Amino acid sequence: MEGIAELTPVRKAHRFDEEALRDYLRARLEGFHGPLTVQQFGHGQSNPTFLLTAGQRRFVLRKKPPGRLLPSAHAVDREYRVLKALRDTDVPVAEVLLLCEDDSVIGTAFYVMNYVEGRIFRDSRASELTDPAERYAIFEAMVDTLARIHLVDWEKAGLGDFGRPGNYMARQIHRWTKQYQASQTQPIESMDRLMEWLPAHIPQDDQTAVVHGDFRLENLIIHPTEPRVAAVLDWELSTLGHPLADLAYNCMGYRFPAEGGHRDGLAGLDLKALGIPAEDEYMEMYCRRTGRDRIPEWDFFVAFSMFRLAAIVQGVYKRGLDGIASSTEAVTYGDQVRYMADMAWRIVA
Repeated sequence: MEGIAELTPVRKAHRFDEEALRDYLRARLEGFHGPLTVQQFGHGQSNPTFLLTAGQRRFVLRKKPPGRLLPSAHAVDREYRVLKALRDTDVPVAEVLLLCEDDSVIGTAFYVMNYVEGRIFRDSRASELTDPAERYAIFEAMVDTLARIHLVDWEKAGLGDFGRPGNYMARQIHRWTKQYQASQTQPIESMDRLMEWLPAHIPQDDQTAVVHGDFRLENLIIHPTEPRVAAVLDWELSTLGHPLADLAYNCMGYRFPAEGGHRDGLAGLDLKALGIPAEDEYMEMYCRRTGRDRIPEWDFFVAFSMFRLAAIVQGVYKRGLDGIASSTEAVTYGDQVRYMADMAWRIVA
C-alpha cells in the first residue's frame, strides 16, 4: 500500500510470531497460500504496518504497537470498522478482510486488508511531480475525496454509534488535553495557554459528519498513472465529528513554512507555479463540493488542529523515548510540539 522502496525488515521492537500469524491466516483468509514473508513499512507513527506476501498475493497488516498505550489510542478495531462501512460508499478505501482481537496470536489486535497499488507523496508539495497541471489535479482529487467523506450518510452506513453526534469540539479539546498531559515530557507555555483558550472560544456552529482525523496528502494512495485517489489510509483517528476540524487539519500545511520549520509546509512557495491551489481556492473547492457558502471562524479550527497535532506528536515522541514508537524518527520530535503550539497560539492570541 505504501511504496515498496519504504519496506524494511521487521524492527526489533515490533517483531512477532510469524509462524503463528501464517497458521492463523491460512485457516481464515481466502487466497492466503504458500510461505509467508513479512516486511515493515518504514513510515507511519502510530500503528505499525506490514506487507505480507504469501504466494502470489500481497496483503497489508495493521496492528497495535507493543507496550503500555494511552487510553483510546491505536484503535485498530475502529479502523477496521470504518473501512468496512465505507466500502459501499464512493469514498476510496482498501478492502478489509479480517479483524483479529485475540492478543494471543501475535501479541496485539490486528487487521488485514488488500494491498492497493499506487503512489504516495511524502511531502506536502508532491515534489516528485514535474507537471504543475498534474499536481493541481491531485490537489483537486484530494479535496474532492475529503468532501466525499463528509457527505457520507453515516447513519445509513451503519456508523450511527461510531461517535457521539454533537459537542465534538469540546470533547476533542478535553481528549487531547488529557492525552497531552499523559505523555508530557516538558513544560510548554503555549500549550498551557491553548488548553485554557480553546474551550472558551468554541464556535456555536455544531455539525456532525464522518471525519478522518488525519487527512493529508501523505495518507492518500494516488493511482499509479492517473491524478485520482485510489485509497485513503490511516483511519485510526476517525469518528463522527465536525467536518471543519477535518478541513482545517488538511489545510495546516498552508501555514507551515516550506523552509526552516519543524513541519513540512507550503508557506513561502510559489504555489501558482507549482500548480498548487492557494488556501482560499482550496477552501472554495471544498465549499462547492459540500454546498457551503462560507467557512466561519476559520482561525479557531486551524489553531485547534495545530494544538491537536502537537498533542499527537507529543505522544509519538514519548513512545520514541520509551523505545516502542512505530518510526525510528520519533525520538527527534520533541521540538516539534513547542513549534506547533507556538504557531497555534500566535493565530488566536
